[in-house]
Amino acid sequence: MTLPTYADIVAAAPVVHRYIRPTPLHEWPALSALLGCRLFLKHENHTPTTAFKVRGGVYLVSQLSDEQRRRGVLGCTTGNHGQSLAFAARIFSTRCVLVVPSGLNPDKISAMRSLGAELIEHGRDFDEAKEHCEAIRESQGLRYVHSADEPDLIAGVGTYGLEMFDDLPTPDVVLVPVGLGSGICGTALVAATRSPATRVIGVQSEGAPAVTLSWRKGEDVSFPSVQTFAEGMATRRPAAMTMAIMRKHVHDMVLVNDDSLREAIRLLLRVTHNLAEGAGAATLAAAMQMREQLAGKTVVAVLSGGNLDLRELAKMMA
Repeated sequence: MTLPTYADIVAAAPVVHRYIRPTPLHEWPALSALLGCRLFLKHENHTPTTAFKVRGGVYLVSQLSDEQRRRGVLGCTTGNHGQSLAFAARIFSTRCVLVVPSGLNPDKISAMRSLGAELIEHGRDFDEAKEHCEAIRESQGLRYVHSADEPDLIAGVGTYGLEMFDDLPTPDVVLVPVGLGSGICGTALVAATRSPATRVIGVQSEGAPAVTLSWRKGEDVSFPSVQTFAEGMATRRPAAMTMAIMRKHVHDMVLVNDDSLREAIRLLLRVTHNLAEGAGAATLAAAMQMREQLAGKTVVAVLSGGNLDLRELAKMMA
């Protein structure tokens, strides 16, 4: 297993920035005052697909051979990984087939189709959809793109880490939401080189804690189901490549409950006028939970995406 490096992220940056502008890093004074620290948000909800994953899709597809591009790409997704592949496939004139679980956020489905992706609906959750995706990859002759265990994908998403440390060279803490871990791996690889004293902390939902518990125990932990509305963190088992990087470079993992995610979404909307999905709000939920240990520190919270199911938003605002 070849793991990506900081040098790979640096090499990815010119390609990614050809298609995706750097996203803002803002300190929000009202949030800083509320939490008793300097809180900066890295606004990955300001990418063309409203999520950080698009960086990885663009870089990975840019690196495929002509033959692989001719055949097309295949992925399993709850939305953001799929949009990233579809966006990249459109740029490079490549076929994109995506397997999605039943009952997925209809706005994410619409967004993927609008980018030209072909969708197959299968399974009750991400992991069941992933099993079907892997079963059909040979018959379709497509380049299967795992949503985490891809060195070029991790290198691509790691470019937001470069931007972050360019703007704020030595934060005390960076909080990153974790589904399978591509985002936190890219961030941690950059931090390890650019600011080794910075603590990189992952955040997951209590209803989907497989990666957190695997990281804590030093062995893989899986669950038969997940219980969270936050699709971007709704995974039942860890991934090998990202877990290897996380065990080496991530300093801590925390769990937050869905009520705190909803509170964070409402707070972000009220204070910053940014709509965050569940995973995107996880870092603010963690900062509120960790208020005492973050007091007086400089903290970056990655707002990883804004693709919230509007049916969920209606419930929150009722």
